[in-house]
Amino acid sequence: MPPPQPPLRKNILKLLTSFLGIIRILQIVFGAGLWVTIAANKYEGSIHFVLFVAVLFWLLTLALFFLTLLDKQDLVPLLGGERWLLTNLVHDVSAAVLYLPAIGVMIYKTERNSFCNLEQYKHLCLYKVYLAAAVFACLGCLAYLLSALYGGCRKCRGEQTVM
Repeated sequence: MPPPQPPLRKNILKLLTSFLGIIRILQIVFGAGLWVTIAANKYEGSIHFVLFVAVLFWLLTLALFFLTLLDKQDLVPLLGGERWLLTNLVHDVSAAVLYLPAIGVMIYKTERNSFCNLEQYKHLCLYKVYLAAAVFACLGCLAYLLSALYGGCRKCRGEQTVM
């Protein structure tokens, strides 16, 4: 008979195999893909807003994920404990709402640079960079929307925990 697993290990496995855990990991991956794609290349103007949204919600998502993973949400004053599900829901809705204009900015910048997507064009062309960033922004927004729907359903059923 194998020895019983400590409660922390069970919590980690439970979160990593849950719907919310998988969505959080996807949010982290898509957010990192977005801001790394932008930051690794030349950017200007309204792209700063996209970078701000991507980095802000990437860091907040990391914090929420690790606090939930380690079951330390009770240590967060005002937001933890019984309010943790609501905190996650507000975070996800805010992220989805701010990702929408970021998607618009990336689509606009992609269209503005579509002229340089020719083989004969020899100068620096950010079309493919902006296109990749727009895809990451759309996927990230979708992940936040799914997470917000999931959290909203749990909240409507009267549940207080994220898992």
